Amino acid sequence: MLSRHWPRSPGAIHTTAMISTIHASFSWAYAASGLVVGLLVGLTGVGGGSLMTPLLVLSFGFAPSTAVGTDLLFAAATKAVGTGIHSVLRGVDWRIVGRLTLGSVPATGLTLLAIAHYGAASHVVNTAITLTLGVALLISVLSLFARERVIAAAMRRNQDFGLNTSIGLTVATGFVVGALVSLSSVGAGALGTVALLFLYPRLPLPRIIGSDIAHAVPLTLLAGLGHWYLGVVDLGLLFNLLLGSVPGIIIGSYAAGKVPDYILKPSLGLVLTLVAVRMLTA
Repeated sequence: MLSRHWPRSPGAIHTTAMISTIHASFSWAYAASGLVVGLLVGLTGVGGGSLMTPLLVLSFGFAPSTAVGTDLLFAAATKAVGTGIHSVLRGVDWRIVGRLTLGSVPATGLTLLAIAHYGAASHVVNTAITLTLGVALLISVLSLFARERVIAAAMRRNQDFGLNTSIGLTVATGFVVGALVSLSSVGAGALGTVALLFLYPRLPLPRIIGSDIAHAVPLTLLAGLGHWYLGVVDLGLLFNLLLGSVPGIIIGSYAAGKVPDYILKPSLGLVLTLVAVRMLTA
């Protein structure tokens, strides 16, 4: 059985404990969860925090703070693999990634300071995570189904919108996404993708997804390390999730754009809606 607890005092991390946790018993359930989520992330750019964190809380009984902290490092490793695939396929616009990072890094730092102030495993933080997660999931569902309308509205507003006029808005988007991701692990995929579709409507969708995944790597890594330092990351769980997610995101990244949207969108939207309602009523 994997341990769900980690030393709570910052910096109280011992090599022996880390090794024993990582080498905890293998779990098919955790690995299978990682595989499914990794596949969805590769296909759509959505699904990391939107599905993994609620899954860990609702299905496996982890505390929200532990689920978020572990999921952030899970997302960093998983999306690093996805970034490599999308980069090889020339599906990443590094200018956009840089602009988003300018906003998300300071937002992440401020959010982590707030979490540290109240206590990463405190009732206040766990409640804030649960509420933020539920609301963010509902917004994710709306953004998922509004994707085409967002692109059409952006193109009507300015045919060149996104080429040279959206730098400030992209940085602001990064700030909002950084705060949401650091608190709930949700936002980098679902909300970030739709925001980029509006800001850069003439970029191909696979390039938008690739850029969003690439930005999520430094964001989730920084936020995840912050949560790890605060003592709310389960390394044994992380190891099991990654065993499934790495092959999942490789398959999903290569298959991106090949799965019919009319199948993927309603299915993902229904799942996210059910999870959001469950989180808000828990």
